[in-house]
Amino acid sequence: MPIHSLAKHLKVTPFKIGCLVVLAAALVYHSFGSRKPDLLASLDNRVTDTMFQVRGPEATTGQVVIVDLDEKSLKKVGQWPWPRNVVARLVRNIQAAGAKVVGFDIVFAEEDRTSPKRYLDEIAPILQTVSPDGLARLREDPALDHDQLLGQAVAAAPAVLGYTFQTENDGLKDPSAVPFPSCTIQVDPPTAGYAGLALFRAYRAITNIPAVAQAPTEGFFNVFPDPSGTVRAVPLFMSMDSIPYPSLALEMLRLGLGEKGYTIHVAREAGQHGLLGVTLGNRFIRTDDLGQMTVNFRGPARTFPYVSAADVLAGKAGADLKGKYVLIGTSAAGLLDLRATPYSNVFPGVEVHANVIDNILAGDPFVHDIFTEIGITYTLIVVGGILLSALLAFTGPVAGALGGILVIEAAIIGNYQFFFLNHELVGVVYPLATVLAVFLTVTLFNYFFEGREKKFIHGAFGRYVSPQVVAELVKSPEKLTLKGEQRELTIFFSDIRGFTTISERMDSEQLGKFMNEYLTAMSNIVMAEQGMVDKFIGDAVMAIWGAPLPNEAHAVCAVRAALRMLARLRELQPGWQARGLPPIEIGIGLNTGVVSVGNFGSEGRFDYTVIGDNVNLASRLEGSNKLYGTNVIISELTLAALDGRFFCRFVDKVRVKGKNEPVSIYEPLLEGSPPIELRAEVGRFEEAVRLYQARDFEGAGAIFGELQQTRPHRLYALYLQRAETFCRLPPPADWDGCFTFTTK
Repeated sequence: MPIHSLAKHLKVTPFKIGCLVVLAAALVYHSFGSRKPDLLASLDNRVTDTMFQVRGPEATTGQVVIVDLDEKSLKKVGQWPWPRNVVARLVRNIQAAGAKVVGFDIVFAEEDRTSPKRYLDEIAPILQTVSPDGLARLREDPALDHDQLLGQAVAAAPAVLGYTFQTENDGLKDPSAVPFPSCTIQVDPPTAGYAGLALFRAYRAITNIPAVAQAPTEGFFNVFPDPSGTVRAVPLFMSMDSIPYPSLALEMLRLGLGEKGYTIHVAREAGQHGLLGVTLGNRFIRTDDLGQMTVNFRGPARTFPYVSAADVLAGKAGADLKGKYVLIGTSAAGLLDLRATPYSNVFPGVEVHANVIDNILAGDPFVHDIFTEIGITYTLIVVGGILLSALLAFTGPVAGALGGILVIEAAIIGNYQFFFLNHELVGVVYPLATVLAVFLTVTLFNYFFEGREKKFIHGAFGRYVSPQVVAELVKSPEKLTLKGEQRELTIFFSDIRGFTTISERMDSEQLGKFMNEYLTAMSNIVMAEQGMVDKFIGDAVMAIWGAPLPNEAHAVCAVRAALRMLARLRELQPGWQARGLPPIEIGIGLNTGVVSVGNFGSEGRFDYTVIGDNVNLASRLEGSNKLYGTNVIISELTLAALDGRFFCRFVDKVRVKGKNEPVSIYEPLLEGSPPIELRAEVGRFEEAVRLYQARDFEGAGAIFGELQQTRPHRLYALYLQRAETFCRLPPPADWDGCFTFTTK
């Protein structure tokens, strides 16, 4: 049913339209389930980033310190990696300062190449001659093995070594490279087991070498940015070979709090178990299904205290480290451990772990409760959408706009005050988009249904159809539908032959005047025959009959218009030639069939047009005139719709490019009954075509030759050439008399 008729039939009002938008938005949101689309999640994240910026930095617990391998340290000690005896001294100094726990955001995956022990074999001949016993003692001296020195240092300290997981299968897995955290891990309920935990999966671990791996425990330091590249959540556990492993931050906390292990709480016991959270001692840490904790970033980079590693090595930072969770990491740009966070695109990775530790100590990491978000979203959609619809419907666009702004402001401010500041993330982009959609939809509805229909129809169709058609549309707008619908129409394409060559012989002023004269004359004929000029494509014209208003004689009107165009062209030629312009020929293709008709433009551009295979066929027929020496070609479907009112000559049976089914094409010669001579000529030609299709190429060629001699035409010459070719080289047995176009 056309949109105007449907609106009147249902007594559609702006308020009802707004309520329909609200209902549609609620149904779409329901279809999301518990997982938001990536685009929506990304927009909600951007809103959250803005809230972080508005809130600004907040105080830390003061229990976390970062020992920084900064530019100052690199300049003093040398470029990284440092000799492990230097790192061992760093650990001993931190332990001596009274640190609670030391954690490494570094992995020592290879042996220290600066260890003197590595070079003993090279200098052994010299030492052997000087002191054989001394060489043996050197081989046993642990001070010459820097890796062993570091291993002894971390073994003596309350330290957590870091390592990283490789998540992709790179074919380098070493079964012996397995982390050994010293914790116990339970699953609640126990029947769930490790294998079904919905954690990030690791292929292999890049661990510390055995000589270094002497610390009380180990933890991974992987983080996984979201699609925008921003770190928002950090996994507390990952799984490798169906075994869960704790993170560096979590193990530092466990060691510092003196706890033995963890309990992982899962949401269900069937299939993959999404996580609810993790218990560490008397602390319950909420996570998402994948075991990630959403980080409550305290502020931009260097919100936590940083102590230069150079100062620690010099023994100058004892008071700063006493009783603290100390993370050893780097802020130096050259070491490439920089991340993007809601506060900054350049954020030291080690400080991400510092935030995690601090959040758990303070008990204030962010929580994303999907059920709270669903409830808030439905409330805002329904209440806000209906209130705004009522304002727009009963007061007007100004009051509605103010109401919409108030709803949006209330949603954003309320989300910030009642949720964000209480460490709960609730997405508001979708309900705000719904409010905006209600405002736009109802406002546009009011615009179109408050005296704008007539103006729209005049503006949309006044230049493309006759004034009589416009008047009928204005009088009965229910006859017009702008949405796509299937309708049988006749489609028209025309084109000037050799236009590029012709245009090169004119200057821009001549070309502009010529095109205006030509297109005006042709489009006037289209509109006079009740057609609609769809578009001009350079020198080409596309038109349709049977839309926007129904016209049962659309094929008749279209073919009549085509013949009138040829006649009008002959009238214009003398005037053009008198001005020194070359004579022109045009080709016209027409096809009748069911197509999709309606507004197929963009959101900002109205384009009432037709699309479909039958449109493409009309375009192909226009181009085929060049082959046959004709000016107008119609399809067999158009011929059938003419009811014998035009005398037409069969042209060919063809397969156009892009279609498998053959179609017969015809040339309309005139409206009404033809002269006797013309009827005889056409009859003789069609007799030859029947012989040709019956594979009597010799008999057909004789008639084609006779016609070409008495009435020369490219069509006759074409068939004569085909017949002669088939006499020499007969077509295959399955030949069906059809000619296949290989080009458009």
